[in-house]
Amino acid sequence: EGLMEFEAISPENRALVNAFIAGQWFSTVMIVRGELIDMTAVDGCFVAEGSAIVALITWLVRDSVCEITSLDSLSEGRGLGSALLGQAVEAARSQRCRKIVAITTNDNIHAIRFYQKRGFDMARLYHNALNKSRELKPSIPLIGSEGIPLMHEIEFELIL
Repeated sequence: EGLMEFEAISPENRALVNAFIAGQWFSTVMIVRGELIDMTAVDGCFVAEGSAIVALITWLVRDSVCEITSLDSLSEGRGLGSALLGQAVEAARSQRCRKIVAITTNDNIHAIRFYQKRGFDMARLYHNALNKSRELKPSIPLIGSEGIPLMHEIEFELIL
């Protein structure tokens, strides 16, 4: 694998990014902690092969906290997710953030493992958060990955 080239989200590639997000998440609106997030307005960067995005990370910076809003890789095991996470950490540091947070659902064993292996600490549990989220976005399923009931949000943090 050669050197990875990262491309920042820009007005020129925003339509491509929005299409990728919609394809991965079935919407460009995400709900985190009961708050609607317009994914067409987040910052981030991606890795493309040809004209296709193969991995994307997005984030929002608020009150000196960088919140990862999505991280997707279509090509597992190549280090793309880790490399993109590194880009988010650099961006957060350059914007003088004090920490980075990432929230995932209780069924996302892959993300729970991923963030912990990369130095993130499990900081908060939002018990039954998906009940409130479903009021805003009824399409959120009751059962998640591996048949696990989709109920809670878990917040991971990395202090910078």
